[in-house]
Amino acid sequence: MDMKPKQNFEMKESSATGRTSQKAALLWDESFLWGLMAYKALKNAGLPFDLVRSEDIRRGCLKEYGMLFVPGGWASNKIKALGDAGSEAIRHFVREGGAYLGFCGGAGLATTDGIGLMGIRRKPTKERVPSFSGRIRLATTEHLLWQGIDDPVFHAWWPSQFIVDDSSVRVLASYANALPDSFSSDLAVGDTAENCSWQELEERYGINLDPHRMFGDPAVVEGGYGKGRVLLCLVHFDTPDDANGAVALRNLWSCFNLDKGSADKVTGANSPEREGRPSALIEEMESSVDELMALGMRNFLWFRKDRLLLQWRRGVRGLEYCTLYAMIKEISGCAPGRNIDESRLLHIRDLLVCFIDKAKRLLVLERHALQNGHITYERCDDPVITGIRTELFSGSKSHGGLFKELLDAVDSFLYPLFPEARK
Repeated sequence: MDMKPKQNFEMKESSATGRTSQKAALLWDESFLWGLMAYKALKNAGLPFDLVRSEDIRRGCLKEYGMLFVPGGWASNKIKALGDAGSEAIRHFVREGGAYLGFCGGAGLATTDGIGLMGIRRKPTKERVPSFSGRIRLATTEHLLWQGIDDPVFHAWWPSQFIVDDSSVRVLASYANALPDSFSSDLAVGDTAENCSWQELEERYGINLDPHRMFGDPAVVEGGYGKGRVLLCLVHFDTPDDANGAVALRNLWSCFNLDKGSADKVTGANSPEREGRPSALIEEMESSVDELMALGMRNFLWFRKDRLLLQWRRGVRGLEYCTLYAMIKEISGCAPGRNIDESRLLHIRDLLVCFIDKAKRLLVLERHALQNGHITYERCDDPVITGIRTELFSGSKSHGGLFKELLDAVDSFLYPLFPEARK
């Protein structure tokens, strides 16, 4: 059955969905750092929302909302969390007039590779630039989404690239030029473009690096599914301290006719206000992740890009470590003054200590391996390094191993500490 609307689809400031509720739901599952980033951005923009989980969606919670917002994270893991029933619940919600907003991995979830809300595909890794991060200018079309944004520069964090198969899909923005302070893998774009050959570097790295390969590809698209609306975005309007992104988020809430709450006044709130000091266990956990961050910095393996994200050297993992750091810090900010399960916290502490002890050793070994030859985060000839990597992360690009066990425990503990979490 063809679910695409016959009319030319365009978002308008109206109650076009016809739904009785215009509240937003943010899907938390399998988002981790990206969920935290989205949470903070919406809070800072003064935009009201509820946090929901896959089990809530399977139970029919979407009937209470006007839009489902799915932030970044591995789309394949989101599909597993949703299951067939959750995926069908989302399709039914949009088909009957609901709105779907997806950023990065949340956008990937809605493609034909995912649950099929829009006729677009992700480019194969060999055909795209897989490791771009930082600021990039967009070429935009006329749309309410861009109202109040004079220079459409946004942040992209290791985005996919789209192939549009459906002529009814409207491209709202495409990639233009990457700014000099962005990175491709661990290469600063401005410095590299002025002094080196992208072609030679691509041969050495074995991947596409030249940001110009992204030029003209869709970055923001919209379309219809049944009676509903779908907007997918490969740039992150939810990047910390991004003024353009905050404007775009508030514009989206207007476009989707959602409750904007105090959207005209940025609150500046990042997380629930701390009441007192964290427990000794949490302070121990904070100290552990602080030490891990410091080890990476003094060994020249990474540096901070902003409050949540790292830039790391090719040859080591970085996203996993900054994800863990950010989530432990968030627990520290949320937990004081709350009734918490100390036994669960003790379990997390034990997993964390084990993980960080092994991760420190791995990082030092990787640091020295980088001096001796070419390694990537997934390929190294040293059997000791390979063994520790497999134990900590499995052999998968997506989260696995001891890291995933620890991350799931942290995530499960953190979620109910948010006042917006659906109970």
